[in-house]
Amino acid sequence: MKIPLAIALLLSCAACSREQAPAEDVAEAAGQLVEPAASQSPLARGKWPPQDTCAKVEGADQFRTRLAAAVKARDIDGVVALAADDVKLDFGDGAGSAELRSRLADTSLGLWDEIDALMGLGCSANEQGGITIPWFFDQDFGAADPYFAMLVTGEAVPLLERPDPAAKALATVSWDLVEIASLNPESAYQRVELADGKVGFIATGKLRSLIDYRLTASSRNGRWRIISFVAGD
Repeated sequence: MKIPLAIALLLSCAACSREQAPAEDVAEAAGQLVEPAASQSPLARGKWPPQDTCAKVEGADQFRTRLAAAVKARDIDGVVALAADDVKLDFGDGAGSAELRSRLADTSLGLWDEIDALMGLGCSANEQGGITIPWFFDQDFGAADPYFAMLVTGEAVPLLERPDPAAKALATVSWDLVEIASLNPESAYQRVELADGKVGFIATGKLRSLIDYRLTASSRNGRWRIISFVAGD
């Protein structure tokens, strides 16, 4: 499931303030690292496919390699070691490496699956000198309403006439936005509308809210750290 219940609940509430990185100054990564050329080529076909512009940020590739290894191993200590002491975890009082440890250990929250999903959604070099995962969260979607716009995460995803895998495909969608009127995260399909007005059903697992989980990281005093890992707005 790409859309956690928390996001479904957010669709019916007013927006909170967007996250801001903690006030500590961002410093350059230590050492003379040889970075590969930044890749801005889309990783798939479509209007908003994942891209990777983070290779140009010094130290970012090494940080992401360590993060990916810790996530694959489900290594709580490894992920916590990569987080800032004041890492932001929600838009209330949830913050800090101890709280991150507690949440990762709570299997009912499913945070490992959330981080896993992020790993395949590209990476953006952000304006603060750090990185944002997924790539698309750092992009300008214009007038799209983040509470009702969903990104179709795949190529040639069928828009079905009925919520049935055997139903007629009215169109296909590749990494583009669709709009929903309401969300039932327990349903296998969601009723959506395309930009051209076509209405149909898309598998829930192929939809991701624009304000679903995202991770930001930057170099602090020569050490790369996770600054925030939040969902919502």
